[in-house]
Amino acid sequence: MSGLDTAARSVRLNAKCTDAASIAPVVTELVPLARVAGDVVVEIHAAGVNPSDVKAATGLMPYAVFPRTPGRDFAGVVVDGPPEWLGKAVFGSSGDLGIRRDGTHATHLAIEPAALIAKPDSISMAEAAGVGVPFVTAIEGFRRAGFPAPGDTVLVMGLNGKVGQAATQLATAAGARVIGVVRKDEAYEGHASGGVEVVVSSATDVAVRVREMTDGRGVQIVFNTVGDPYFQDAHKSLAVTGRQILIAAVDKIVQFNILEFYRGRHTYVGIDTLGFSSVATADVLRTALPGFASGDLKPFPILPSAVYALADAKAAYVAVSGSSRHRIVLDPRR
Repeated sequence: MSGLDTAARSVRLNAKCTDAASIAPVVTELVPLARVAGDVVVEIHAAGVNPSDVKAATGLMPYAVFPRTPGRDFAGVVVDGPPEWLGKAVFGSSGDLGIRRDGTHATHLAIEPAALIAKPDSISMAEAAGVGVPFVTAIEGFRRAGFPAPGDTVLVMGLNGKVGQAATQLATAAGARVIGVVRKDEAYEGHASGGVEVVVSSATDVAVRVREMTDGRGVQIVFNTVGDPYFQDAHKSLAVTGRQILIAAVDKIVQFNILEFYRGRHTYVGIDTLGFSSVATADVLRTALPGFASGDLKPFPILPSAVYALADAKAAYVAVSGSSRHRIVLDPRR
């Protein structure tokens, strides 16, 4: 494959819709890749499906363009480009792919070489395609708020969500204590380098319980993956100089005690990985490679039932919108 006229079989969203059930993806056989000089072409072997893919399809992101091919995460093999990349197994993610320009839910992707990350042999294509958005969000949250250190306590709200699991992996790998908040009584489902204590929000006052567990001091970091439903519990769980990381919202507007905020010398950090280019996203994600190589970090397991063909893209999107507990990926070769 060569030249700038490469075409791909792609999932296309022609217009925004009202909800996930109304999404009407069309698989188009030959869509020319928007490729510029210097881009490589990746044959996609697996592409992650994220909640943001569904939100962009339903009009919750006004800057999402139509028509377009969705998809932010990918793993595959370079089939055209500089000799040093040809035949290499790669993976990556992006804040603009699949939102502002055609994305990864296709057989091929044109992308800048600087956005490519060499895939470790220990991780499968499907697993690599599931790493991107959750780990980039978790890494950037800690990078902005300050990475946890041994002796710190991190409160992860939305423990069993994929970002919650990524944050838990990173925090325990750094030697921090992790307390996780879940809505119903369940154990932590992900990998960790240490024990994870669980608080069930439907059965107890979260902030009171966290204070009890920390001898009244509170936690150094709250990674709030849910947003406003847990905002007050997060605020009241913070230690002096504590930081709350926020990545999501339901009702958007919250009230909080400004006096407690500045007397506690608290910091609130907002993370929006949709603002990252493919290259900037790769720079963040590349920092996790040593952890994956050592085994301190692990990709999310991908069940065979969670892998969909392009023709079944709607079912994949509906599964993600229904809060599937499994990481969902598309296999464009099916």
